[in-house]
Amino acid sequence: MDEEKQIDNTAHRQAHSSEVKRAMASDTSAQINLNDDSEANAQVTAQTNESSANTDKVDENTVATAVTPEADYQAALSELAQQVESLKTALEERSSQYMRIAADFENFRKRTIKEKEDLDQQVKSTTITELLPVLDNFERARSQLKPQTDAEVSIHKSYQSVYKQLVDSLKRLGVSPMRPEGKEFDPNLHEALIRQPTDEHPEGTVLEELVRGYFLGEGEQQRVLRHAMVKVAAAPESGVDSAENPPSPADS
Repeated sequence: MDEEKQIDNTAHRQAHSSEVKRAMASDTSAQINLNDDSEANAQVTAQTNESSANTDKVDENTVATAVTPEADYQAALSELAQQVESLKTALEERSSQYMRIAADFENFRKRTIKEKEDLDQQVKSTTITELLPVLDNFERARSQLKPQTDAEVSIHKSYQSVYKQLVDSLKRLGVSPMRPEGKEFDPNLHEALIRQPTDEHPEGTVLEELVRGYFLGEGEQQRVLRHAMVKVAAAPESGVDSAENPPSPADS
């Protein structure tokens, strides 16, 4: 009996000991779980705080970034406006300079052309003036010589062909005769050698061309190559008229 009681007590103590161990293991597990939950909560809290801090930093950076491009844009816009104004000023200066150069060149071109034309006319005038006495001699010979024989007619035709060739050459150079007979005397074109009193023509009328005058050129560029030497009509003198027409006895 005693052994059975001892066996029962031993079994009861072992069972109690097993229950205590299980209870301690449960408490330990619960404590471990509580500790794990605390650490997890601490980590979540730390992560949340870190996220909030990062969010605040991002917001600050976003605001700073938004402000900075606006200032840079305004500065760049101001710089571009200054560059545009500078380019406009330079363009106006270059345009004005170009217009002045173009005007100077146009004046130079016109002046050069006029000087060239004047030089050509001067050279022509000088050369042709030296040939005019030769032309005058041909005309005098034609008006004074009267060929009688066949030999004289042959000679006359020969120099007349030379005369015609000379006249044609002068025409191609722009030379033309004045032919002032019957026109009013013009001191710009004519040179009066003789004044002949007459009542058949108005005073100042060219009666005869003694030495032929010539023009050089045509239109606005026409100039006097040589003045015509002429005989001009003058008013009759009263003394001459009285001497030629004495009063009749009836008038006295």
